[in-house]
Amino acid sequence: MTNILEIKESHLRVTVALISVIVAVIWILVIDLALNTPAEGIRIVDVLIDRTNDLYPFTIQNLMWIFFFFGLGELWIRNQRANIEAQQLGLRLLPEDEETLLRGKDLGSIVLSIRGAGSQRLYYLQELIMRTIQQFRLNDSVAQADSLLNTSLDLIHAELDIKYNMLRYISWLLPTLGFIGTVVGISLALSEAGNMPEVTDGDAIKAWMGLLTAKLGIAFNTTLVALLQSAVLVFLIHIVQAKEEEGVNRIGRYCLHNLINRLYESQER
Repeated sequence: MTNILEIKESHLRVTVALISVIVAVIWILVIDLALNTPAEGIRIVDVLIDRTNDLYPFTIQNLMWIFFFFGLGELWIRNQRANIEAQQLGLRLLPEDEETLLRGKDLGSIVLSIRGAGSQRLYYLQELIMRTIQQFRLNDSVAQADSLLNTSLDLIHAELDIKYNMLRYISWLLPTLGFIGTVVGISLALSEAGNMPEVTDGDAIKAWMGLLTAKLGIAFNTTLVALLQSAVLVFLIHIVQAKEEEGVNRIGRYCLHNLINRLYESQER
C-alpha cells in the first residue's frame, strides 16, 4: 500500500525547495542593499556575494547561498517529521499501567483504534504496533514478535539514513563550489598578472598590486564562506538526525515496554 504520508512529504519538499530559493534571493538582496557601501580594500559584500564580479548576480557565492538555504529547508522538513512522529506517543495507543497483560483476543481493540485513525496508522508508532500484533496473532510467539519489532526498527533507521543523503550531498557540495570559486579567482588573478605596468611607474604598480591582491582575496574568501556554510549545515544535520533517530528509539522502547512485555502466549499450541 502506498504511504500517503510519504507522498505528502514529497510534495512538501517541492514546495519548501521553491520557498528556499525565494528566501535565498531575498537574503542576497538584503546583503546587497545593507552592505554595498564604498570602502577601501575587500568589502564584506564582496566576500559574501562577490558584488564586484562582472557576472553578478550569477556568481558562485550566490549559488552557494541558494544551496545553503535549500539544505535548511530540507532540515526543516526532517525536524517537522520528527516532531509529528514524537507526538504519536501522546495518543497512548497501548496500556501503560503495571498490571495489564495482552492475549491475542485483547489486541483487537488496539488494531481497531489504529485503523479508525485513518492516515495516522502510517506513522512509525502505528506501523510498529500493527506489524508486531500481526506477527503475534500469526504464531502466538512473543519471541518472534520481539524479533520482528527489532527488525522493523532497523529498517526504519536505515530508511531515515537514506533520507539524509541529499543533505549530506549539499554539505559536500558547498565546499566543492568554494574550491571551484577559489580556482576560478586565482585564474582570473593570474590573467591580471600579465597586465603588469612599467616598473618605473610607481603609481601604476601600486594600483596593479592592489587589484591583484583584491582578486586573490575574493578568490580565497569564496572557500571561506563555503566552509562556514558547510560547518553550520553539518552541525544542524547532526542535531536534527539525532533528534529523529532518538524519536524512533523512544517509539521502539514504548512498544517494547507496553506491547512486547505484556504479550501473553496461549497455553494451547
